[in-house]
Amino acid sequence: MNGGDGGDVAAAPEGPPPPLDWKFSQVFGERTAGEEVQEVDIISAIEFDKSGDHLATGDRGGRVVLFERTDKKEHGGNRKDLEKTDYPISRHPEFRYKTEFQSHEPEFDYLKSLEIEEKINKIRWCQTSNGALFLLSSNDKTIKFWKVQEKKIKKVAEMSMDTSNSKATGNGNVGSSTVTSNPKLHLANGGCTDKDKSYTSLSNALSFPSGSIPSLRLPVVVTSNETNLVARCRRVYAHAHDYHINSISNNSDGETFISADDLRINLWNLEVSNQSFNIVDVKPANMEDLTEVITSAEFHPNHCHTLAYSSSKGSIRLIDLRQSALCDKHSKLFEEHEAPGSRSFFTEIIASISDIKFGRDGRYILSRDYMTLKLWDINMDSGPVSTFQVHEHLRPKLCDLYENDSIFDKFECCLSGDSKRVATGSYSNLFRVFGCNPGSTEATTLEASKNPMRRQVQTPSRPSRSLSSITRAVRRGGESNTPGVGVDANGNSFDFTTKLLHLAWHPTENSIACAAANSLYMYYA
Repeated sequence: MNGGDGGDVAAAPEGPPPPLDWKFSQVFGERTAGEEVQEVDIISAIEFDKSGDHLATGDRGGRVVLFERTDKKEHGGNRKDLEKTDYPISRHPEFRYKTEFQSHEPEFDYLKSLEIEEKINKIRWCQTSNGALFLLSSNDKTIKFWKVQEKKIKKVAEMSMDTSNSKATGNGNVGSSTVTSNPKLHLANGGCTDKDKSYTSLSNALSFPSGSIPSLRLPVVVTSNETNLVARCRRVYAHAHDYHINSISNNSDGETFISADDLRINLWNLEVSNQSFNIVDVKPANMEDLTEVITSAEFHPNHCHTLAYSSSKGSIRLIDLRQSALCDKHSKLFEEHEAPGSRSFFTEIIASISDIKFGRDGRYILSRDYMTLKLWDINMDSGPVSTFQVHEHLRPKLCDLYENDSIFDKFECCLSGDSKRVATGSYSNLFRVFGCNPGSTEATTLEASKNPMRRQVQTPSRPSRSLSSITRAVRRGGESNTPGVGVDANGNSFDFTTKLLHLAWHPTENSIACAAANSLYMYYA
């Protein structure tokens, strides 16, 4: 821009965007006060598709529920009318229930005498094709590839004869019927006979009972006006993991995906269900030498040869599939070294990363451990570019959290589509949103309720205990008493029995879907 003196005027540096004003949008499966939640109804996975027009949830009962966006269809309108507006339309995304299907059933491994839960651990959307939706769903041992599409329902509009005028005669002959014009009739045993010899043979072949018989009515006109959504399992990827599957991730090539358990990462082709390639194996020759396990894995959103996986020691490894078939060596290692003298009994437990997510452009990786969110630049492995404190106020209570197993809760994390904000869950059905821009002080705490700014504790429901057999190093005793309700450093009450573990950010808009027990809450800004 040229000033009055003809010289160049530098533009003012752009500061961090203002904090978002979050508002309640929708809730599905809302509980009434004091209503007891069934274990099978608790939501265990949430995922938007790439377009953001579809949302999928999985629950502990093995069901997958699909939602579709409706405000675009209802208010999409004329494009010319939309182009005339000089401001974005302030209409929040609205979703409606689309369909649901039973994805997994409980199983029993007779070789290991082990029960396999039907709980859905992860859901990942695949590329759509010909109007059909495709997605992967996984429990602890088995991954399934689903196709959901609309099928036309066929209904009979016209029959071969009118029942009101047809009467059966007493000798067994049909009074009114449609007779084929084909000179040969095919019998039940596969043979055929000439028309003039067919009646006796056909009567013997059909063995009509004596007395009157109903008229034979056949459909001649079939219509298909109505449609119905049908979910069909295309493939089952099984028997490839000795330990519980904690991650599945689609490749950007649209043909392959990975599945990860505590010790191995396998590469699959979507079209091949009976074979996979082991690309990462951290299992030592002697299991007593095991020091860390894989906790999460994800493909790069744009580079089909790059993926990252996290460990229980708090490190993230970036690997390149072009280097070798077995990726024992990483191309980059991201880890933060602990301060001298800060090590304690809980150091390794709280350092374990429960979830990692790539940003949409693939430059940043977001990781969640028990205490913090960390944002990493894949071009800078010296340390995270930002660290967000989530559970620092719980540090004095780590002993209690260890006693009741809450310290092993696996909270997920998510990034906004522009990578300017991150979000993760906490206890009391709270979740937090942080700004990532340099100088940003945005740190908003919201509650999964119709009044997200209320920040109060809802009626608690007893949590489920679902711990990996190998990730947990020590198990102390049996079921212990819950720590109850407390108050954090900000004066907000918290309850360890209500936790918001699963949430997802819309890929293109400031909209978040999160799960509180069996309820799905949606917010927009």
